[in-house]
Amino acid sequence: MRYKVFFLLIALLAGTAHGWAQDQTRTVNDTIYNPKVIFSGNPQKYEIAGIKVTGVDNYEDYIIIGYSGLAVGQRIDIPGDEITNAAKRFWHQGLFSKVQIKVDKIYGNKAWLEFVLRQQPRVSVINYVGMKKGEQKDITEKLGLQVGNQMTPNIADRIKMIVEKYFKDKGFEKVTCEVNQREDLSKQNEVIVDIVVDKHSKIKVHKIYIDGNHVLSDGRIKRTMKKTNEKGSLIKLFSQKKFVASDYAADKQRIIDKYNELGYRDARIVSDSVTNYDEKTVDVHIKVDEGKRYYISGINWVGNTVYPTEVLQNVLGMEKGDVYNQKLLNKRTSTDEDAVSNLYLDKGYLFFNLVPVETKVEGDSIQLEMRMYEGKQARINKVVINGNDRLYEKVVRRELRVRPGDLFSKSDLMRSAREIAQTGHFDPEKMDIRPEPNEENGTVDIVMNLQSKANDQVEFSAGWGQTGVIGKLSLKFTNFSIHNLFHPSSYKGIIPQGEGQTFTISGQTNAKYYQAYSISFLDPWFGGKRPNSLSVSAFYSRQTGINSSFYNKMYQNSYYNYYNNYYGGYYNGYNGSYNYEDAYDPSKYLQMGGITVGFGKRLKWPDDYFTLTADLSYQWYSLKNWEYLYYMNNGTSNSLVLGLTLERNSIDNPLYTRRGSTFSLAFHFTPPANLFGHKNWKALSQANTEAAKKDLYKWIEYWKLKFQARTYTPLTDPDGRWTLVLMTRADVGLLGSWNKYLKSPFETFYVGGDGMSGSYTYATETIALRGYDNGQFTPFGSEGYAYDRFVMELHFPLMLSTSATIYPLVFAEAGNAWTSVKKFSPFDLKRSAGVGVRIFLPMLGMMGIDWGYGFDKVLGQKGGSNFHFVLGQEF
Repeated sequence: MRYKVFFLLIALLAGTAHGWAQDQTRTVNDTIYNPKVIFSGNPQKYEIAGIKVTGVDNYEDYIIIGYSGLAVGQRIDIPGDEITNAAKRFWHQGLFSKVQIKVDKIYGNKAWLEFVLRQQPRVSVINYVGMKKGEQKDITEKLGLQVGNQMTPNIADRIKMIVEKYFKDKGFEKVTCEVNQREDLSKQNEVIVDIVVDKHSKIKVHKIYIDGNHVLSDGRIKRTMKKTNEKGSLIKLFSQKKFVASDYAADKQRIIDKYNELGYRDARIVSDSVTNYDEKTVDVHIKVDEGKRYYISGINWVGNTVYPTEVLQNVLGMEKGDVYNQKLLNKRTSTDEDAVSNLYLDKGYLFFNLVPVETKVEGDSIQLEMRMYEGKQARINKVVINGNDRLYEKVVRRELRVRPGDLFSKSDLMRSAREIAQTGHFDPEKMDIRPEPNEENGTVDIVMNLQSKANDQVEFSAGWGQTGVIGKLSLKFTNFSIHNLFHPSSYKGIIPQGEGQTFTISGQTNAKYYQAYSISFLDPWFGGKRPNSLSVSAFYSRQTGINSSFYNKMYQNSYYNYYNNYYGGYYNGYNGSYNYEDAYDPSKYLQMGGITVGFGKRLKWPDDYFTLTADLSYQWYSLKNWEYLYYMNNGTSNSLVLGLTLERNSIDNPLYTRRGSTFSLAFHFTPPANLFGHKNWKALSQANTEAAKKDLYKWIEYWKLKFQARTYTPLTDPDGRWTLVLMTRADVGLLGSWNKYLKSPFETFYVGGDGMSGSYTYATETIALRGYDNGQFTPFGSEGYAYDRFVMELHFPLMLSTSATIYPLVFAEAGNAWTSVKKFSPFDLKRSAGVGVRIFLPMLGMMGIDWGYGFDKVLGQKGGSNFHFVLGQEF
């Protein structure tokens, strides 16, 4: 460093001397041009009459003059310190490779100066050598170096530092980086920059040696180290094995934290070293001094006036005689959701501070004093929302629990973040919501930095049914604005947007065999002032039956093909061909239609995560020769259904949920059929004639009770990005009737398989149970009137970004279905297990594939191995 400074001063003095040592001195009308300056002479005072800048075309002259610290009208000594200091200032900018300050001319006591500069070269080409394409992309983003930037020694040093750190974090501890510059002969004052990397081999950990430990075994200490692991460890088979210095430093702190957690306050690492085992591995040696175990001898509270000591002590949950657990102390004072600090933060005490102090250490006992500074309550000054380019701002603000003038509350701030994430219009992984306090005036600004994401969905899918390909097209607009429907000038794109309403239209068809259409609208804030939802939906579908001759040809063709293969072509002359045109039978059909109107209200009790929704729907069924329903084949049926749903939703993220739960209790029912005319229901049910069935089911009656619950428990850091989550799920469904003779032919449960609604479920509700075939639990003649299902899943995220959310899962589940509510036996379960993956793409929604294995027999058939596909969000 001393040599660099020495040569810099030599260059500075040489450049300055060159700037003053001018030989072409001439005089015209008492004006001296290029005056000769004698450094050994006495300095003379001159007034700067003008400054000229040459050699830099990319800067305005006033900017360069500002760098120098000199100004027109200023009186300076020539030669003198002002000139020398101006040259130094130019060098310190790091922007110039040549600096000269010349006296252009002198007249009387006035002098005209000229700054002769040369810019540092600019980058014309950047070459990355020794890196993969993905690594080049990452390095480019980290460096921020672009063609056209100036290249300085400091920038070269920064490049080397960033590149080497990047590769060391990936386990290449011996990486070297060179930044080479070559003059670009085709461009003036520009250079070609070569960033050359030699990664060498990744360094892994061969063995970890622990010494001095008695309380914690070698194995427990190694398990405490999260990132530094032996390459042959079976316990940490899928954990990182590379050696990274920064990770190793963090792991050493984890060891101390583990000892502190157990009460060993004085534990320390006496020495540690990393030695080469061979060219690709190292040995890690750690020597610890555990010290002794400490206990709490007493806890005193000082400075508290808002809450009495008894309340604070109860919240702290630590008492005299407990092990001195420093990790628990930190959690109970600051990090837990119900910690002491949150009592104050939820009451506006943003400037609150709590410091545990060890006032007395005697033997193995420690006396704690909880010193508190409560401060004054902070009120919210303003709420700033950045990054919202999708919704009207009022739509975002109505979800907030923090408003100007309110007392600050941490719980309200966290709840606001959750509500914004639940809208689905912003990336929950990239939200930055934080308070910016101003202790001087006792206020706080809430700054919400959001990143919008595409939330509309276009689903185009195709499936294979008995009569060929079934295509589906669905358009879901999640930021619809019905208010702007008749104001085209306000449209953003082709539809009115901005109010966060949802409009969905879909169609599914197999030409003349099957058609289904639906349309729905949801306003989550009907009226715009309260979180009361309004929903309206309508649907129509028509399913055409299959001709019996088509089934006969299918059976015969299969039979004779089998016979030909088995007996060597005995029936080669049989023409068993069939095509899907033969399947169409217009004399068999099922038509359904309906409309539903719903109204939901957010409740305040038991808490405001609850909502109560009521809906009223009318449904119409028309059947002709429809032999696929057990109880009814011809006629027209109607139903008028009232539904009540109590739901609680506290999940933190709708796409990759880390914590929270959802519970739903729904009860849907029709009025008793007696209200539409009293009949001899027993006689009609026993008649078993078409006329009797038409009369019996003219008005459908039923009641349906469903309970669904999910819980999400983080198994690793819940605030981390890569959180392992345990999801548990329980579903129960019961379908009964007011009159025992009016068992409903519709709204039954179709249980088993992937749970995807399709064209052959015939007015039933599909329920997934992986590891078994679709409908295996409720085939024709065994309609489901009761079911239950219990699921456990482990989720781990692979990608959480605006463009995609991907996570694999492992599941175990069990369930069953019954043909009547009376036969419902909740613990008579059929088991399965498997693996799967979920992929969410903004334009396509949730997709997935599961492989499941069913362990038990259902109606004589074992589940076995099955693949299942998922389209759409599951519940």
